[in-house]
Amino acid sequence: MTFAPLAPDDAMVPAPLPKRDALTIARIVRVNHAGEFGAIRIYSAQILVAKLLWRDCVPALAEMLEDERRHCAIFRAAMPARHSRPCRVMQFWSYGGWMLGFVTALLGRPGIWACTAAVEATVHRHLDDHLHFLATRDPELHADILAIREEELAHLLHAEERLAAPNIALNGLRAIIAFATDVLIWLSTWGDSTRMARALRVVGR
Repeated sequence: MTFAPLAPDDAMVPAPLPKRDALTIARIVRVNHAGEFGAIRIYSAQILVAKLLWRDCVPALAEMLEDERRHCAIFRAAMPARHSRPCRVMQFWSYGGWMLGFVTALLGRPGIWACTAAVEATVHRHLDDHLHFLATRDPELHADILAIREEELAHLLHAEERLAAPNIALNGLRAIIAFATDVLIWLSTWGDSTRMARALRVVGR
């Protein structure tokens, strides 16, 4: 007696992603890799200055730097499978990040923590958009970003706790840094960051 070969279980085979979704995922990996690299540059410059002027800030900054290095490696490792590669505006993240870290560290402890708070708050908002987009499209990357978001949130809370009472100067500095970060994220995703934010608002989150 012979048996016909079993047909594959179609339910077990994930449907291929639409081309547009695959491209967006590639851009998500790219912009997060660039953002983590930019954060590495920010914290490296701040540590350089803080070792001379604000030594009490160094341990926390060094810990954040190690977190960002690990996050950057995670996104770099995720690139090949998603047909992604480092973004073409990486130099802006690199030089801009270093200059931002250097200048804000010269402004003192409030400058350091205002910079961290502004960057991390902006990144946290965009990570929420990414998580919403990836939930049903790339569970593995979704899990990685979910874990990373928790550490980024810890950075944000640490900075917020160390900021003095809000004032015009600090609020202005945070607004400028947040705007610059948003612009770089938009450029690095070719506008997909706006599309994901819009989709998030549609579902009422």
